[in-house]
Amino acid sequence: MKVLLTRPDGRNQSMIETLNQRHIPFVVTPLLEVVASDEIMQSNALKALYCADIIIFISTNAVEYAARALNNQLPKSVLYFAVGGATCQALKALGITAQEAPADCQQTEGLLTLADLQRLDGKQITIVRGVGGRETLAQELSHRGAKVSYWQVYRRACPAIDATIPWDWQGQGIDTIVITSGEVLANLITLVPKELFSWLHACHIIVPSQRVYDQALEAGFTQITNAQAANNHAVLTALGLAE
Repeated sequence: MKVLLTRPDGRNQSMIETLNQRHIPFVVTPLLEVVASDEIMQSNALKALYCADIIIFISTNAVEYAARALNNQLPKSVLYFAVGGATCQALKALGITAQEAPADCQQTEGLLTLADLQRLDGKQITIVRGVGGRETLAQELSHRGAKVSYWQVYRRACPAIDATIPWDWQGQGIDTIVITSGEVLANLITLVPKELFSWLHACHIIVPSQRVYDQALEAGFTQITNAQAANNHAVLTALGLAE
């Protein structure tokens, strides 16, 4: 097994350390770039944030960019929720205790099962996320009676990558690819030339959710493992490397 790690720059270190400890060869090529959004300081979004009864963070990027914008001074006396364990830990590092989605479903669908998100009549909720995320969470929370606002603090882009890189992946024997979002998968497919599709589709790919699993299946992949989350433990378990 030789693994391709594709998280944004600076987000692969923990996995690198683990793979090194287990003597698993790997290559790091970030396939997603994250930058602050143009609307991060939009007054209406910030006003809604400070009026919120509940604040939900979608990702560690959401925590990082929100904290940076507010000088680590997030609102007090608010119920906080995090989609995944890593996001929950990022909030904890800021002194914030958050409820997280169940371990066996660390995504929107899991979050929606939590008791404190069932009866929401009159509650004001701010979802902190990247630009252009899924609408499922907001739609369901609204259906349960909440008034939902977004604070979109970052945006995703495909980094500039030399056209020869996918050929290098094949030449180095990459056979396993860690995909942590639908955007990463889309960027991977865009970057790989059609001449390499037979190699690409033969790779074992690790995906974080059923949604991305379905996306991969539609794109022609056949060896797909749904890790059920994007955190390191989930990925290592999917790779058969968890202790």
